[in-house]
Amino acid sequence: MKKELSLTHWNRKEHFEFFSQFDEPFYSVNSTVDMTIAYEKAKNLDIPFFIYYLHKSLTAVNAIENFKYRIDDKKVFIYDDIHVSATIMREDKTFGFSFMEYHESIAEFQKIAQNEIARIQNTSGLLTTVYPENIIHFSAIPWIDFTGLTHARNYKYPDSCPKISFGKLIQNENTKTMAISVAVHHGLVDGYHIGLFLDALQGLLNE
Repeated sequence: MKKELSLTHWNRKEHFEFFSQFDEPFYSVNSTVDMTIAYEKAKNLDIPFFIYYLHKSLTAVNAIENFKYRIDDKKVFIYDDIHVSATIMREDKTFGFSFMEYHESIAEFQKIAQNEIARIQNTSGLLTTVYPENIIHFSAIPWIDFTGLTHARNYKYPDSCPKISFGKLIQNENTKTMAISVAVHHGLVDGYHIGLFLDALQGLLNE
């Protein structure tokens, strides 16, 4: 479900209209998250680490209102729930764009994710289903401890979905960390909101 925001009474109206005129309204922030507790928790629960931190990321997204905004025909809508399209690698080293519905229960989400991962790994091609607007674009780059990241973008396509990417898991003495990149439409999300997301995510990873 979604509802339209009234731009007239929205305190971000000027920001939205200003950045929506840009050829490239997206910007990205790169940071680092502590995965020490999350890695052990995933192992103890026998949940694949990728699925574990994907679920925590999606839970944090759904906790921040601005990450639930999407643009459609120059109007802004807020969705009740945000799901995810994650890139899934196949044995031949190609990948496909998945679609996984969010579920508050990590046990239920694990079933959804594992079924979708299996589907992608047994299909070919890039676009394998119909993707709704209420998603985030998610990717893992586990080979690289990146300090910056850009995304391929088609400026003719009216995209407003946040893009979240994780890097290589790094062991630092007694801690484990991962690089994270968050790319967002500046008409919808400011640095303050990315800060809220990163704080929420770290809190969930530390549970």
